[in-house]
Amino acid sequence: MQQHILQIIYLIASVTFIAGLKFLGNPATARKGNLMAAFGMVLAIFGTIFLYTNEAGEHLHNLGFIFGALLVGTVVGWIVAKKVQMTAMPEMVSLFNGMGGACAMLISIIEFKHLSEIDLSAVAAGHLLTIVLGLIIGSVSFAGSIIAWGKLSGNVKDKSLGMQQAINIGLLLVILILSGVMIFGGTPYTIEIFYAVFALSLLYGVLFVLPIGGADMPVVISLLNSFTGVAAACGGFLYDNKVMLVGGILVGSAGTLLTIVMCKAMNRSLVNVLIGNFGGGAKGGDAATASNFEGTIKEVTPSDAAILMKYAKKVIIVPGYGLAVAQAQHIVHDLELLLEAEGIDVKYAIHPVAGRMPGHMNVLLAESNVSYDKLIEMEEVNPEFATTDVVLVVGANDVVNPAAKTDPSSPIYGMPILDVENAANVIVNKRSMKAGYAGIENELFYKPKTSMLFGDAKKALTQLVSEIKALG
Repeated sequence: MQQHILQIIYLIASVTFIAGLKFLGNPATARKGNLMAAFGMVLAIFGTIFLYTNEAGEHLHNLGFIFGALLVGTVVGWIVAKKVQMTAMPEMVSLFNGMGGACAMLISIIEFKHLSEIDLSAVAAGHLLTIVLGLIIGSVSFAGSIIAWGKLSGNVKDKSLGMQQAINIGLLLVILILSGVMIFGGTPYTIEIFYAVFALSLLYGVLFVLPIGGADMPVVISLLNSFTGVAAACGGFLYDNKVMLVGGILVGSAGTLLTIVMCKAMNRSLVNVLIGNFGGGAKGGDAATASNFEGTIKEVTPSDAAILMKYAKKVIIVPGYGLAVAQAQHIVHDLELLLEAEGIDVKYAIHPVAGRMPGHMNVLLAESNVSYDKLIEMEEVNPEFATTDVVLVVGANDVVNPAAKTDPSSPIYGMPILDVENAANVIVNKRSMKAGYAGIENELFYKPKTSMLFGDAKKALTQLVSEIKALG
């Protein structure tokens, strides 16, 4: 009877995961979707703890350790989630990805250890294959996510080895060959090969992410997220646990689809991502420098920018990572309300990879109660720039760089961008002329229609709002 109830609980939890994912597809329902999926996960966890029994009819042991771990994890997760700044959200997502990958990796190691203590020769190849897949994917996800966390937080720098792609491909082939020998070869060195595959997978995870830099990190975060989901699905196969399998497949498939969408937005191939050396190694090169650009930098004061915006009919705001760093999401919303009170049409142009992870700008602006229908995706907003009086770029750089369309030597060449240069006037708010995350100069800043409003985004926008109010 208990097992039947447990299967019903798993079914309910699986439905909440699917419904939660559906709700996460829209910013207006994302919070509800998150809570719904979290409820399903809690239901599945406690259902397993109290109702699961093995073939001998025994319930789970070590309940003290289980509840102790749950308590510690809940407290740590709660505190970290409450304290994390919006600018640090990508780092936390990478860290959570890494923890998911580590769980899948440890499941494979523990299950292999159990089997090795009995008789590995009696283990079915399919069972061993599931364990090894969980080990490889989980290890790559764990090691890669930790490196991504270090890079996003500025503690790990981009590093590309000579012949990076060849090394990555060679390492991956060695891992696959050793795994094949271990599973199907009947070798007496199964245990030694297992731990060698484990170590090489961790190394591959490090080398896979280490050279990646520039504006490519959101794609990698999404890809690592899909790896974690696939690794969790392997755990579901291993334990014949339906809810774990469904959850893993949902995360893996959603992450994979998002990765493909992000690759399309970046004009990169998924194969290029998988073999590493993606973006970071191409930084610099023969890309244009500031001395190659025609025109000069034209600075604008908050007073002049206020006049330009107050008498505009249509304004589009382009938020970027600089807005997040300055925590300027609330003042930019105040600016929007002020301009709309003047009868001005105001929208936000959202690039798919703006910020440091997919959806970063949407989450940030939602925090300041910006209406979701004001957030316009790139494909939809690009035709509107030609009829826009003023574009205000706040802390964005690479996603408005014309080099993506005009300079084949640029590392971001081919990446679709926001066509802000088509507007009548472009005001760019930046702290300085320092290059963006891709490490390249931006010709947009030298265009005749562009004016630079230097300074911290929060401070500059506060001055801008004050100047507009002073105009009456």
